[in-house]
Amino acid sequence: MKFPRAYNLSEISTLTGNRKYVGPANYQVTGMNEIHMVEQGDLTFVDHPKYYTKALNSAATTIVINKEVECPEGKALIISETPFDDYMNLVRHFRAFEACNQNISPSAEIGEGTVIQPGAFVGNHVKIGANCIIHANVTIYDHSVIGNDVIIHSGTVIGADAYYFQKRPTGFKKFESCGRVIICDKVEIGALCAIDKGVSGDTIIGEDTKLDNHCQIGHDTQIGKHCLIGAHAAIAGVTKIEDDVIIWGRVAVNKDLVIGKGAIVLATSGVDKTLEGGKTYFGVPAIEAREKWKEMAFVRGLAKARK
Repeated sequence: MKFPRAYNLSEISTLTGNRKYVGPANYQVTGMNEIHMVEQGDLTFVDHPKYYTKALNSAATTIVINKEVECPEGKALIISETPFDDYMNLVRHFRAFEACNQNISPSAEIGEGTVIQPGAFVGNHVKIGANCIIHANVTIYDHSVIGNDVIIHSGTVIGADAYYFQKRPTGFKKFESCGRVIICDKVEIGALCAIDKGVSGDTIIGEDTKLDNHCQIGHDTQIGKHCLIGAHAAIAGVTKIEDDVIIWGRVAVNKDLVIGKGAIVLATSGVDKTLEGGKTYFGVPAIEAREKWKEMAFVRGLAKARK
């Protein structure tokens, strides 16, 4: 997430609870993000020794950390006993929940020729392009961005919070979301789908991609152009699906992996690792379909031989 303006390190330190900081008071902080998504100017946090090196060597230029360490050249540190909580304080400051008492928020921007059917909800600061159809009972959460010529069918939810929690001795601590959903031009989304916003970045559905009914797209997932996603597909967070991919019905895709350009994943498969593009896959876990069919034929042969 990018801030509405650049903030000084001293200002950010105050917002996190007047924490000790290392670096010039006027050092510029322009956004915040998780370690795997940071860019120059971003702030991130780390609260476990396992990830200290990764955070300090990441593209982030400001790190909230729970240990006094040597500050990398050109970066700044904020020293805190509770980096996670401080990061959440910043989320709540910059992307606080805004109630809305109208079906279409006055702050929403709706393009020419777009039709919003009765019962749909369009939240605060949403942008919808031209010539879209938003069917009845669609819910579009705050800050979502919808392109031109998009069709969203009834009951779909765009921009719900990421399913992301930190386990603590007292229970689960919610990792509050400050990212967005971006739906590009000519996308069609079936009925009763759920597309979660990014935790701190964006969940993106690429141009001309089509989703069937009952699809789940997790936080920070990026789906490319001209993809087909079948009914009941479940795609976990931080997954990258490249252009021209076909994922058929009831496919489950694990987090943090890539499905390469032009790959086809056949129905009921389970994807647990990165798949090379241009091939067809099947099975749980998914492997190349021809190899899986050979394996199945071999197992059937063993069963017959035993009889």
